[in-house]
Amino acid sequence: MRFRLHAGYGATHAAYWAAYAAANNFASVFLLDRGYTNSQIGLILAVANLIAICMQPLLANAADRSQKVSLIGMAQLANVFIGALLFLCLFIPRACLALSVIYVMLLACQMALRPLFNSLSSRLEESGYKINFGATRSMGSLSFAVVCGVLGGLSEKFGTQVLPITGEIFLFLLIAVLFFLNRTFHRACAQRRCGESGENDSKSVVGEAKPHKGKEIDLLTFIRRNRLFLLVNVGGAGIFFSNTMTSNFMLQIVESIGGNSGDMGASFALMAFLEMPPLLLFDKIHQRISNRVLLEIGAVSFGIKMVIMLFAGSVPMLHVAQLFQLTSFGIFLPAMVSFIDENMEKGERVRGQALYTMMMTLASIFASLAGGFLLEYQGVSAMLLVCVGVMAAGVALFIVAIRRMEGSARTRSA
Repeated sequence: MRFRLHAGYGATHAAYWAAYAAANNFASVFLLDRGYTNSQIGLILAVANLIAICMQPLLANAADRSQKVSLIGMAQLANVFIGALLFLCLFIPRACLALSVIYVMLLACQMALRPLFNSLSSRLEESGYKINFGATRSMGSLSFAVVCGVLGGLSEKFGTQVLPITGEIFLFLLIAVLFFLNRTFHRACAQRRCGESGENDSKSVVGEAKPHKGKEIDLLTFIRRNRLFLLVNVGGAGIFFSNTMTSNFMLQIVESIGGNSGDMGASFALMAFLEMPPLLLFDKIHQRISNRVLLEIGAVSFGIKMVIMLFAGSVPMLHVAQLFQLTSFGIFLPAMVSFIDENMEKGERVRGQALYTMMMTLASIFASLAGGFLLEYQGVSAMLLVCVGVMAAGVALFIVAIRRMEGSARTRSA
């Protein structure tokens, strides 16, 4: 039963990230083909991120409080809606207000679902079985890599219509996987007699959610008490600003050095493959290396990657830059979550994770807007130069703040 839960949850990540790749990571490919300018694409991505910020707490609250619709059920309904939006994209051949609204909602819904799928692991653990999040999440990186690699060539050969079609296929698979995962959860709860009874535990997914108790403080109080952590997040936002800008407009970067959408897909595939080893092995790596050192390695690797991208004059050199994904994103993401848990008081950890997520999302919004307008009026070189400057400032601030925060935490514990 534990294997079935892991397999189902891993398949959920795989299908979600495959559909996400088709719509989000190939957004520039699709929208440029429809006649949108770079600044318009940047605006669409920024508005989608902003709406996603607003949707995430609403979806989480609805999933926790609903007596009729479960977390899994809500994810299924949301993906049916996303599928309908993708279907409409097939029949709108050029830029217009309708397509803009549809694509904004499509991207926003997919972004808003990400934390719900991440939190699903704790809900599944109510069955009594421990879920290995790193291993299951790595299945998402694997599918993302494969889909990006294949879609790059397909869109170049057959046109951008393959993008929404591919998204539809994986959304259908995702809905089916969620259905079977829900059934497996029911059976696991019945077998392990979780909580009051298997039937009542099943209702935590199908019906009423279990309340999660925990002492929290308001955001302003949290920031006043954790000024160093705020600086850590400002530095991290600088890092993610540059990383998001290059990811959103990778097609334009690739084309500026003589590549095409196929090369862009290969670049994304390489990035995703390289994320897998650190995600799978993070617990073992963390046993030997502290979170602070891992975060410093990740931050510096982001910076080196950005400098190489600035001076890359060919697609192979761009791929060399992506090799640093192995020691940047794949290490930085789990290490940051672990660092917050280790260096913050118990009642502040949830708020700390929330502030981190909010700051990174805000960085994505500004990166989308700035990237689009820089491309429109200054070109790729100017955009990459801004990325390097912001990245350098972000890395420096991040490392200084995280060292001081760790030292302050040690002083309090002593």
